[in-house]
Amino acid sequence: MVKFVMRQKVPVLLFALWVAISPTSALAEARLRCQITLGGQTQVREFAMTSDPYRVPALDLNRHFRFKAVVIGDASRLEYVKIYTYYQTPRQPVLLHLAHYPVPRVPAGNAPDALTGTHTLYSPNLGRELQYGCTLFEASSQ
Repeated sequence: MVKFVMRQKVPVLLFALWVAISPTSALAEARLRCQITLGGQTQVREFAMTSDPYRVPALDLNRHFRFKAVVIGDASRLEYVKIYTYYQTPRQPVLLHLAHYPVPRVPAGNAPDALTGTHTLYSPNLGRELQYGCTLFEASSQ
């Protein structure tokens, strides 16, 4: 009888261990930090996790570009990160670039572009240059 009970508990313990070390483990305080450079000026913005990508506003960058970073997840799972970059025309924003990072991990290093690398985009009008790089980090609970 004891051997039977132990055999039932071992798979449960193994599953619990797998959940604890899997890349989708709980990251309740995961945030995305992006370093954005346009026209020689750099700004750093942070984006929190959300469950609704449609409520995340796009940043207006000098009336030429729009930047939207969406971190989808909750306390139990970080699902994906999507970064949208738009060129702002007189009529409407036009999507220039979409980067998708499924089931990302918080990197071990602290490089400002550890998740994405550095992306360089050019506007179709006058060739304005936008650069960005982002990393995930776990915010302190203070």
